[in-house]
Amino acid sequence: MEAVLTPAQMAAIDGRAIASGVSEAALIGRAGAAVAWHARRMLGGTYGGRVVVVCGKGNNGADGRVAAGALARWGAGVEIIDLTDPPNARRLGRALDRCDLAIDAMFGTGFRGELDGAAASIDEELYRAPLILSVDIPSGVDGATGEIRGDGFVGGAVLAHETVTFGAYKPGLLFEPGRFHAGEVTVADIGLPIAPPRLTAGSTVLWTEHDSASAPLERWPQDHKWSSAVVVVGGSPGMTGAPLFAARAAQRCGAGMVVVTAPGVEAANRMSGTEVVVTAVSGSAKSRIDESSVAEVIDTAKRAKAVVVGPGIGRRPGTERAVRSLITRLSMPIVVDADALHAIGTDYGALFERDASGAPPAILTPHDGEYRVLTGRDVGSDRLEAARALASATRCVVLLKGPATVVAGPDGRAAIVANGGSELATAGTGDVLCGVIAALCAQMHHMADEHDVVATVASAAWIHAAAGRSAGMGPSTIASDVVAALPPTLERLRRGEHTT
Repeated sequence: MEAVLTPAQMAAIDGRAIASGVSEAALIGRAGAAVAWHARRMLGGTYGGRVVVVCGKGNNGADGRVAAGALARWGAGVEIIDLTDPPNARRLGRALDRCDLAIDAMFGTGFRGELDGAAASIDEELYRAPLILSVDIPSGVDGATGEIRGDGFVGGAVLAHETVTFGAYKPGLLFEPGRFHAGEVTVADIGLPIAPPRLTAGSTVLWTEHDSASAPLERWPQDHKWSSAVVVVGGSPGMTGAPLFAARAAQRCGAGMVVVTAPGVEAANRMSGTEVVVTAVSGSAKSRIDESSVAEVIDTAKRAKAVVVGPGIGRRPGTERAVRSLITRLSMPIVVDADALHAIGTDYGALFERDASGAPPAILTPHDGEYRVLTGRDVGSDRLEAARALASATRCVVLLKGPATVVAGPDGRAAIVANGGSELATAGTGDVLCGVIAALCAQMHHMADEHDVVATVASAAWIHAAAGRSAGMGPSTIASDVVAALPPTLERLRRGEHTT
């Protein structure tokens, strides 16, 4: 895992470094040197290269000036553009047309607001440079959230090919649209007193491939099929595919036995025919899970190690009452998704009752629309704070879906999973994610140290995203492609091979 620190936290660390005797000039020197070396790598050497460095008046600009000096000493032709005395448009355009690299050192991670004046004009011309390197964060991006205000030529912020940031990732480099504008991000160590990253109360980490490899991915020799069994509760007329996606994903991620509880014999017959066991339970006359189903579902799930509730289950009042009853009465890890989130709404009584019983925390998996259903408000620009707030309010583990997914626990610990892409923006992939989460949770009993639920859910999200990428279908990806890509993705992860 990698440390993720807000601009305010980084400012406090800078202050502690200076208080300990490290001068501000020394920190700027180290940062500028890191930028210069990164620029040299991007250029493939410096002698004869042309570099334009755009400098603001703060420390970010000071870093850029130090980098400019180093590059000039190494033989590059360097032109500094100063925001306090910007050139006219013709001179700026000529400099950018002739350069091999432009360095954006206008504003750092503490920037708020919107690029305007000379900064906005320069931003609109930077596209002329063949390569752009941003210092710490692209100018115009909010370092705490990734938000960009304004709608200039490239969206109100510098659109960099690469960004070199200092000490730790900032949230604004991981959340859209900041992530897109940052390009490839490199974290440079400049000697700041940053503690090793740990997933503890109140901390934020970036979840990595290495972390995901430590998830429970193996069956023990003495295991039998029920040792890691998963039950999926879902399905309604026209929505029988959703629970099957979850079930098949759970199978492919190590669940030895997967059972889908279907509302009625007709629905069970439609869903059967694979290794997934489908059990008919009582339901309404219209083939929907309702209160009459609860006792049978609980009996079916008594040997399960994890349960998924929600895929395709529907939103009828009787169904929603059944969902709330299952949340309170099932004692194993439970993943609550899709229509089951609507059954909770803003009334967290069932979740509180579950928490009071001593059962493991429920795992809620909302996208932005479902977050609004659960809270009555939009996610907003600060996705970290949004996920933490919902986890605290519900006493649950929350997985807030997005291009960068956030997994947060009730104690404020949070993991950002940033390997997802647009290939997952297709129907059914959320159901696949539920199956991956449930399978890994079902195997948590193998972990000697009682593997943290937040860590397990973060690993599931990482694996799910890696499978989406390795499916290799791009925008043509469908949910079954992601399921098919899970076994080779997991095998590469077990072998320590790069998965994406």
